[in-house]
Amino acid sequence: MAKYIHQLPDWPKFRWDQKALAEPLAGVRHRQGRLIGRMEGLGFSLRSEAVLHTLTEDVLKSSEIEGEILDRDQVRSSIARRLGMDIGGLMSADRDVEGVVEMMLDATQKYDQPLTAERLFGWHAALFPTGRSGMYRITVGAWRDDKTGPMQIVSGAVDRERVHYEAPEAARLDREMNAFLDWFEGEAGADPVLKAGIAHLCFVTVHPFDDGNGRIARAIADMALARSEHSPQRFYSMSAQIRQERSAYYDILESTQKGNLDITRWLKWFLGCLDRAFDGAENVLANVLKKAHFWKEHAGAAFNDRQRDMLNRLLDGFDGKLASSKWATIGKCSPDTALRDITDLVERGILKKDEGGGRSTSYSLAGET
Repeated sequence: MAKYIHQLPDWPKFRWDQKALAEPLAGVRHRQGRLIGRMEGLGFSLRSEAVLHTLTEDVLKSSEIEGEILDRDQVRSSIARRLGMDIGGLMSADRDVEGVVEMMLDATQKYDQPLTAERLFGWHAALFPTGRSGMYRITVGAWRDDKTGPMQIVSGAVDRERVHYEAPEAARLDREMNAFLDWFEGEAGADPVLKAGIAHLCFVTVHPFDDGNGRIARAIADMALARSEHSPQRFYSMSAQIRQERSAYYDILESTQKGNLDITRWLKWFLGCLDRAFDGAENVLANVLKKAHFWKEHAGAAFNDRQRDMLNRLLDGFDGKLASSKWATIGKCSPDTALRDITDLVERGILKKDEGGGRSTSYSLAGET
C-alpha cells in the first residue's frame, strides 16, 4: 500500500477542485494586479528601494526556514551590487551569501529563460560552494545518489527519530525531473499562480538533491510567480510569509505528501499564504514612503556618513535596540565618537532616548512609538 503520493500509480497527475479555488485565486490575482500597479506608480528610485527590501527579505527568510541565519547587510549589499544599485556602504559578502543571492536573482531576474537540469545544478552548486552541508560532504550540482540510504525528512533524537517523509529512490530521479521540467516549461493549462504552488509541491516531493531542496523549491515558485506577472521586479516575499507560518507550512506539506493526488488543500493554503504575503508588501510600501518622506524633510541637513548610514538602518527596521555601543561597532568608530554622533541627532530632534538609562540607554527615531 502506498504511503506517499509519489508511490501512487497515477503520480504525478494532480487534481484539484477548481470551484473551491476560484474565489481565493480571483482574490489573489486582484491583489497581485493592484500591488504591481501601485508599485509601478512610485517612480524608479522608490520602486528600486522596494525591490531591494523585498529581495533581501526573500533571501534571508528562505534560509531561515532551513535554520540558516545570514547577515542582513551582506545580503542587501550583494543584491544591490548585482542589480547595479547605488546604496552606499556596500560590503563584501561571504560565499554562502553570494550563492543564495545568485540563485534567487537568477530565478527572478531571468524568469523568462527555460528552467533546465543544468540550471538547477548551477543553483545547487551556488548554494554549496564548498561541497559541504555543515560538516558533511554532499553531492553538489547533480541529483542525489542515496549511497548513504534513502532520502528522509526526520526529527527527534537519534534513538527516537520520527520519519516525516521519504522521497523517491535515486534511480527514479532522471525520469522524475525530466517529467517535471517538461511540465514546468510546457503545460499552459493551470493558472500561473496555481502552477507556482504545484511546482513547489512537486519539487519538494521529488527532493532531488542531498540538501537545499526547500530553498530551490521556493526559488522555482518565485520564478513561476514572476512569470505570472511578466516582470522581474519583486514586491512581495512568499518566503518571508512562509517563515512566519513555518509550522503550518511543514504540517500541510507532510499531510499532502501522505495523502492522495487531490491537492486542493495544499493549493488553498498556498493561495492564502500568498494573500498574506501581500499584506507584508503593504508594509514594505509604507516603509519606503516613510523613508522617502524623512529624507525629503531633512534634504538640507548635514549628516556625516555614520549618521546617514545609521538613520537608514533605523528607517529600514533596525534589529533590536540601538545603543551607543552598537553604533560604535557598526560605524567602526570609538565609543566617544558614537556618543557625539547620537547626541547631535538627539539635540536636533531626530533621535530620542528610549525609556531607561545608564548602561541600558537606547535610541530610536523621534516620532516613533
